[in-house]
Amino acid sequence: MLDRITCMKSFVRTVETGSFSAVARELNTTQPTISKQIAALEEYLDVQLLVRSTRKVSLTDEGERFYEHCQHVLAALSEAESSVGSRHQPSGVLRVNCSVAFGQIQLVPRLKRFLDRYPDIKVDLTMSDYFIDLVGEGIDLAIRIGNFQDQTLLSQAIGTARFVAVGAVQYLEKFTEPQVPADLVQHNCIVYTRQSTGNEWHFRGTTVTVRGNLQVNNSTGLREAVLAGIGIGTSPIWAFSNGIENKSLKVILEAYEPEPLPIQVVYRRGRFQPAKVKCFIDFLMDEFKHDLP
Repeated sequence: MLDRITCMKSFVRTVETGSFSAVARELNTTQPTISKQIAALEEYLDVQLLVRSTRKVSLTDEGERFYEHCQHVLAALSEAESSVGSRHQPSGVLRVNCSVAFGQIQLVPRLKRFLDRYPDIKVDLTMSDYFIDLVGEGIDLAIRIGNFQDQTLLSQAIGTARFVAVGAVQYLEKFTEPQVPADLVQHNCIVYTRQSTGNEWHFRGTTVTVRGNLQVNNSTGLREAVLAGIGIGTSPIWAFSNGIENKSLKVILEAYEPEPLPIQVVYRRGRFQPAKVKCFIDFLMDEFKHDLP
């Protein structure tokens, strides 16, 4: 007997990822299994849903209409399951994405409280310093720092992040400590390439174009480079908290510190919000309701 729900889930994720193999990896099965499920669904409906090629899969007109209906059906099913019986307690795999430093320093240490509170939820956390495609990667929600502009997703502020300029004490003792932002042009500045402003550093009332002999695409790499005394960097203050506390690092240009940036949860649009997503957002709002140290 055809398990239409399972086949519909495989079909929806194939459309969203554009790949049978990607869905197979996500569902811990094989590519032929996913292909057979969708073929069985097409046979049952007596219509072609996907056009296969060696490079990609694409929707037929009938497939596009069916995909839209499947989204509503699966969302409604998830909502119904989570509202009654043993499913009333939020459950399932919750896929979360955030930056490396935020995950290591701010999120992971808090996760035990969430997992203890919701024992039927399993968190699948991915950490990366670039914005991933939530739909294509099957991510339920992501935590991002900064102003959010993607109209295809929903966002909710959960707190704020204080950005500072920091240098190692050994570096600042060797080179004159900057007193105003313009002094940074005389310093070796470490550029974090995943930051949208690049080598244009924004301070209160001014912007400085900096330069240096090192740039990194990872927030952890930026922190280690500053700690090593290579140069000056900017980041949320909590990324440097240990170094500041043990006085190996020093916050500089505090009088010109920029306005804090929002920490936001972003997630997919939909008529229903799964219980596992809602309870995690509520948890994050409670955890980060105050400015982060």
